[in-house]
Amino acid sequence: MNIRKGKPEDMKAVLGLIQELAEFEKEPDAVLVTEADLVRDGFSTNPLFHVLVAEIDSDSSEKEIVGIALYYYRFSTWKGKTIHLEDLVVKESMRGTGLGYALYSEIIKQGKKDQVRRVEWNVLNWNTPAIEFYKKSGAKILDDWMVVQMDEQGINNFVENKLKI
Repeated sequence: MNIRKGKPEDMKAVLGLIQELAEFEKEPDAVLVTEADLVRDGFSTNPLFHVLVAEIDSDSSEKEIVGIALYYYRFSTWKGKTIHLEDLVVKESMRGTGLGYALYSEIIKQGKKDQVRRVEWNVLNWNTPAIEFYKKSGAKILDDWMVVQMDEQGINNFVENKLKI
C-alpha cells in the first residue's frame, strides 16, 4: 500500500469512491460532482480541496486506488486555521485492512505539519464502528452541535424571497 497526494488523472477513481460512499450512506443519487469538477476544483491555481489516495498493486500490474482522504482548510474565529476532513473512503473490499487508519493518520499528521489547531469532520450517528474508532483515537464527538445545511433549492428560494420567515 502507498499513500500519496492525488493527481488530476486520479479523479476518475476518486469519483468512483465518492459514489461508493454515497451508496454506503444510503444516498446513491446524491452525487452531482463530476470528474471534470474534481479536476478543476482540486488542481487549479487556488485549489478548493486536497486529496490523499491510497493505492495498491492490482492484478493488471497497475496501481489501483482503493481509498481516499479529501480535505480542505477552513478558518475558525476561535482557533484560526483548521482542516476539515470532508471524506475518508475505503473501498468495501479493503475495509478492515488498516488502510482507513493509515489515511486517517496521514490527515492528522498533515494537521500537525500545518500547525492547525483543529482537524474536524462529520460522522453519521448510525455509523457506530466509525464513531467508536474516532473515540478510541482521541477525537471528541460533539453531541451538542448540529450540522446545518442549505441545499441548492433552499438557496434559490431564499435569494428569490420565496421563503417567508
